[in-house]
Amino acid sequence: MTSETITAAASGSWTLGDLPVRRIGFGAMRLTGSAAFHLGTPSDRDRSIAVLRRAIELGVDHIDTAAFYFSSLRSANELINSALAPYADDLVIATKVGPFRDYSGEWGTSARPDQLRAHVEENLRQLGRDHLDLVYLRRMGQDSIAEHFGALAELREAGLIRHLGLSSIGLRHLEEAQAIAPLVSVQNQYGLDSPNAETDELLRRCGEQGVAFVPFFAIAGKGGAQGPSGSDGDEVLAVARAHGATPAQVRLAWTLRQGPHVLAIPGTGSPDHLVENVAAGALRLTDDEMARLDALHRPGE
Repeated sequence: MTSETITAAASGSWTLGDLPVRRIGFGAMRLTGSAAFHLGTPSDRDRSIAVLRRAIELGVDHIDTAAFYFSSLRSANELINSALAPYADDLVIATKVGPFRDYSGEWGTSARPDQLRAHVEENLRQLGRDHLDLVYLRRMGQDSIAEHFGALAELREAGLIRHLGLSSIGLRHLEEAQAIAPLVSVQNQYGLDSPNAETDELLRRCGEQGVAFVPFFAIAGKGGAQGPSGSDGDEVLAVARAHGATPAQVRLAWTLRQGPHVLAIPGTGSPDHLVENVAAGALRLTDDEMARLDALHRPGE
């Protein structure tokens, strides 16, 4: 693969409500340091800003962020604002609310429904915007999301939010939310080596209903917030060699093949990895390769 010449347009497109986006986007979590949140070491600010600007040059028009993405020295939202404002009309910025971190970086109690407006306003302030394109309610273990999602629906009616999404949910939460307000996207952990029968069904159900499914940790897999473990199996390595690609590109290509409604938001603080991630949108796996990789995701089927 000649990654340097490939843009996000190669991945195809999807429409979030009324907002068209390329299927390869960018996750801002890793802009702030060598690992997510307060883990690792803070990033170089100029390098992070350069990565964001390069993403736009490569055709990325969907950025995923949150006010709680920060390290001891860096804030993802501040970096996005500094690098990209004034924002292009076709740039879609999605954010998440619900979790809370104090200024020391420690996790606190998740927001009550009446506190979500403050979370939304904090994202607006940090990003320098008068509305948010897409806001996910990140479920923090509560059995019912009705009150929280209802609070965001009210902010949507007030014009602070354009579209609504859900993150870290089960099947029942999809139906619960849709009884309250329109839903354009679901964001759950999902990847080649993260088997979960309910999430597989949720992905399928979203496709039937025209709801985008946006996996997080699609590359990192079990490494999660700490990043990729670096231990790719023989099948992934063999497919990568066959295409002259990296294992991360194979993982992204497999993810995108799960349906036209699946959007990828790989994150990185490295300009080289950014180029590789975007280029994964042009990688076309064969049916045989997909079958071999599917067997890793759904062992025993």
